Amino acid sequence: MSVTVFNPRIDDAAIANSAPTLNEASSAQSPVNKVVSKKVFIATQGCQMNVYDSDKMLDVLGDSHGMEVTHNIDEADVLLMNTCSIREKAQEKVFSELGRWRKLKEKRPDLVIGVGGCVASQEGDNIQKRAPYVDMVFGPQTLHRLPELYDQSNEQRDIAPKNRIGTIDISFPSIEKFDFLPEPKVDGYKAFVSIMEGCSKYCSFCVVPYTRGEELSRPLDDVLAEIDSLAEQGVREINLLGQNVNGYRGEKDDGSICRFAELLHYVSHVDGVERIRYTTSHPLEFTDDIIDAYAQLPELVSHLHLPVQSGSNAILAAMKRNHTIDVYINQINKLKAVRPDIHLSSDFIIGFPGESDQDFQDTLNLAKALNFDHSYSFIYSKRPGTPAAELPDDVSFTTKKERLAEFQKVIIDSTLAKSHEMVGTTTRVLVEQVANRHPDCLIGTADNTRTVMFKYDVDEMDELLGKIVSVRVTDFVSPHMVKGELVEVLA
Repeated sequence: MSVTVFNPRIDDAAIANSAPTLNEASSAQSPVNKVVSKKVFIATQGCQMNVYDSDKMLDVLGDSHGMEVTHNIDEADVLLMNTCSIREKAQEKVFSELGRWRKLKEKRPDLVIGVGGCVASQEGDNIQKRAPYVDMVFGPQTLHRLPELYDQSNEQRDIAPKNRIGTIDISFPSIEKFDFLPEPKVDGYKAFVSIMEGCSKYCSFCVVPYTRGEELSRPLDDVLAEIDSLAEQGVREINLLGQNVNGYRGEKDDGSICRFAELLHYVSHVDGVERIRYTTSHPLEFTDDIIDAYAQLPELVSHLHLPVQSGSNAILAAMKRNHTIDVYINQINKLKAVRPDIHLSSDFIIGFPGESDQDFQDTLNLAKALNFDHSYSFIYSKRPGTPAAELPDDVSFTTKKERLAEFQKVIIDSTLAKSHEMVGTTTRVLVEQVANRHPDCLIGTADNTRTVMFKYDVDEMDELLGKIVSVRVTDFVSPHMVKGELVEVLA
């Protein structure tokens, strides 16, 4: 699976080794008569929600057809592209990649190709019109129907794409997909859990409400059941996911509504769960009860990703973010009062239509004032169908690139400084695996997302993997990695 999301690990091999592997469907068969399982390759674009969805695609195809994941595209029987439409020219990039996949299908006509995700929602049957060798198209809300789409595409292999029945499904069937997903499978000590779908904020630059629908929250009991299952498999850290995750409004069994802060308390009481993260938040939903949870729940990591997008009130208004910079800063100050060691990250759009020199300076000043631990920043990309796409844009691309470079230097300097400041301190780490390039060391993730590496006694490895430990940081390695010495096992 190729994933284009931020994931600070020691190396690419470490990512590959942590990918999920599906069990074969018929383990009871004798080795002599064993049917070779079909293999599926997934190329994943975009956010952590897409990573989560790709894992679920593997789960449903493994459960229904005994398929196994492969990272070698040449040995795959099924190719799936889980697309993201956030960036500019996303559709063209999808069709460009499909052009490469077409050559594989010409060599292997039985190869099944599917396109899912947000671009699939936007393009619909246009994908098969432009790329008739694509067998099935599905949206983020219909990935649970993949087994049916796969069977239908196989049954109609000799029929022209325009005449096929039921191989395109980009509908929005409420929150239905979670009712049809198999029991979650995990290989490791961290897991994502989607608690809601869609977004109802309708920021002027964002295509998500049009590709994933409006906000729909999963019932509380369903979320907790999934987390219970993951914890029983050894998961110690849960990352709650949603386009607007802190806007969660899940129904309880008595019909009342569970808000996000209350959900955090429920999750903290699940046996085995030692750390809780969540992404992505919206300042409008970052309420005082969530801030209070940081004072009450040690399981909540000391890291918050809270996208602000701009430091200019004028640009925030044009973005239809519906909050001001003063509101955002006030929220951060409240949070620091109850959790002084909190680490912050955010999202920024540089060069939004109409952004003046002063607007950009306001954004630069905000980044310097709040001293973000790290952040994701991009030049504005026009998304067709969004209100911002119709705004006049008199900022040259050269100016936008210069502003982005200046902004990112501020963030990089802050990231480096914070990593250097860790030297001499102790930090809480979830131990995850042996370091690929340093077999005498274990690595794990600190609260602030840094990868931490430390030496270990080989006799103690099994006792340390999956544990929360305290590590004294002794050396800086890179902006997102430090080395240290084991102090004690905490949990």
